[in-house]
Amino acid sequence: MTRVKRGSVARKYRKNILDSASGFRGAHSKLFRTANQRREKALACAYVDRKNRKRTFRRLWIARINAAARRDGITHSSAIHSLYENKIALNRKTLAQIATPDTSCFSMLIQKINSGKTF
Repeated sequence: MTRVKRGSVARKYRKNILDSASGFRGAHSKLFRTANQRREKALACAYVDRKNRKRTFRRLWIARINAAARRDGITHSSAIHSLYENKIALNRKTLAQIATPDTSCFSMLIQKINSGKTF
C-alpha cells in the first residue's frame, strides 16, 4: 500500500479549528488541543443558550405585561384569559411592546377587555 501524506489536510483542519477559537483567552486560542476542547464546549453552550433565550424573553414579556396590567387593576393571567375570550390575537411579545412605551394604548385595551366589548 502506498503512503498517504496528510500534511496539508491536517494543517487545514487544525487551522480551521484555531480560527474558530480565535478570541478565546490564553492557550485556548493558541494550542490546538485546548482550542478544540473549548470550541466544542462553546458550541454546546451556544446550542443550549439558543433554547434558553426564548425562555428568558418570554419571562421578560410576562413581567412587563404584568406590571402594566397591574396599573389597571388586573393581573397578567386574567388579561391573557380575557384576550382569548374576546378573540383578540395578540401574543405576549406584541403586548409587551405595546405596554412598555405606550401605556395609554395598553390601558385602553385592558379597559375594553374588562368591559366585555368585542372589537
